[in-house]
Amino acid sequence: MRSAFRKISRVASLTGGTKWYLSEDCLLAAKRTMYAVEYRRFYLRDLQYIMVWPRRLWGTRLMIRAVLLAALAAAFWRWVDSIAGAIFGGVALLWVAWDLALGPTAGSRICTTGASVELALVRRTRRARKVLSKIDAAVRATRGIVEQPTASAIVTQPAESSGQSTSEGATASVAAATQTNAL
Repeated sequence: MRSAFRKISRVASLTGGTKWYLSEDCLLAAKRTMYAVEYRRFYLRDLQYIMVWPRRLWGTRLMIRAVLLAALAAAFWRWVDSIAGAIFGGVALLWVAWDLALGPTAGSRICTTGASVELALVRRTRRARKVLSKIDAAVRATRGIVEQPTASAIVTQPAESSGQSTSEGATASVAAATQTNAL
């Protein structure tokens, strides 16, 4: 039998991690810490927003790691062997380059009508767009929204074409833009 939940994201940590599942009516977070699992369910009809941002300390953490690894490689070079120092320095350089290629780490917040929770939705910000598009499609299907008008299309439509005055058209455009951004 096939499960109604499908996994959309996984964020691992040293003590466990969080797996995110999506169904037709809810978003489920399974946060594992050592041997305990805590489940949080967010109903799609109650979602107000999901915000993902790059963490500020990502670059600082990367530079500290690079300096420490370079000092360790220099110590190997000087006191152990130049080949061991070169190998360790090369591995350290590849590790830092890989971390740079993956991009900044991400923080995230999920806000529903009842609560605002900071849980790791994705590990890196570059993956956030893919995960958020899956959640957005599920929210649209749950709320019965067929097509989203773009904000530029709302602003560029003339108010006179619908027979409204200019102030009524501007108010309708702002209301429609607010409704679009709330999703």
